[in-house]
Amino acid sequence: MSKRDYYDVLGLERGASADEIKKAYRKKAKELHPDRNADNPEAESQFKEANEAYDVLKDADKKAAYDRFGHAAFEGGMGGGPRPGGGMGGGNADFASAFSDVFDDLFGDFMGGRQGGRQRAARGADLRYNLRVTLEEAYNGLQKTIKVPTSIQCDECHGSGAEGGAEPTTCPTCSGLGKVRATQGFFTVERTCPTCSGLGQIIKNPCNNCGGAGRVQKERALSVNIPAGVETGTRIRLAGEGEAGMRGGPPGDLYIFIEVEPHKIFERDGAELHCRVPVAMTVAALGGDIEVPTIDGGRSRVKIPSGSQSGRQMRLRGKGMPALRGGASGDMFIELAVETPVNLTSKQKELLREFESLAEDNNPESHSFFTSVKNFWDSMKG
Repeated sequence: MSKRDYYDVLGLERGASADEIKKAYRKKAKELHPDRNADNPEAESQFKEANEAYDVLKDADKKAAYDRFGHAAFEGGMGGGPRPGGGMGGGNADFASAFSDVFDDLFGDFMGGRQGGRQRAARGADLRYNLRVTLEEAYNGLQKTIKVPTSIQCDECHGSGAEGGAEPTTCPTCSGLGKVRATQGFFTVERTCPTCSGLGQIIKNPCNNCGGAGRVQKERALSVNIPAGVETGTRIRLAGEGEAGMRGGPPGDLYIFIEVEPHKIFERDGAELHCRVPVAMTVAALGGDIEVPTIDGGRSRVKIPSGSQSGRQMRLRGKGMPALRGGASGDMFIELAVETPVNLTSKQKELLREFESLAEDNNPESHSFFTSVKNFWDSMKG
């Protein structure tokens, strides 16, 4: 039986481009794959025929020869044509190669493309450092030195892992590819090279200082700039300050997580500050001035209106926390807490009783409340 034209096998016109050939092959491979055609006894031979055609047409030199001479260009055992003794040379090995080619072409895009060449040296791990700062430090910002236990590049081998800084040698098992293939019947299995762990290189004489890892454990002192306005949860990234990579691999990053300690006077809410200030009953009743602290260490004079009640708030504009990324500062809110005097003297008690006897409509909130209570009780009786 004469061999079919390779272009007809893939459903192409002569002169098709490389992209058209690849696209047509992918389509045919999906249609004819034996796993999808268990009830079609011809699927395997058609699948091998499509792979044979693609093996020739995807190669520019083979394609040029085929376009000129046809199948005769590969007589005598060349390419994928017939060989002495009949049949396709290689038996199961050819089909395994075909399946491997299909796997690479069909799934390579999903796996990040073909894995040509060895893996890059492993990147170092990222590190996390928890840093507690006071509210005053968060307000002003600061430069702080921290000590981080980490892995750094070995000075003896300069990160190569080899004694004296010698260059690693190509892995003899995978020839530097970092991967090995094994044929199992109709399948070709690709896995990470067990000798070099996918690096494609081995070290004959490991460095005595780092044991071939290219890095050693050491505590590092780093100076960190904490900007004004940070709050709990703020994350600062120091690129390249994490663990050193294995055998010269790039370092990871260091992430500093900020936690602002609670303050005895101020309570923070984003860029706003809140301060609860006790006020004497007489000042709240008669009015007056008080001094309140501010986060910058200063003082602000606040005027208390007469008749002020507990819970009343007053705003001090711009006295809150600075914005982390610039802009106007937040505000500070003063909340009054009217304080009832204790440990009264006899004279003070006498004066308060006299005041009570003279008080008529001085407590509007109490009057309104108890009037509502009286109406409620009367309605219950009715």
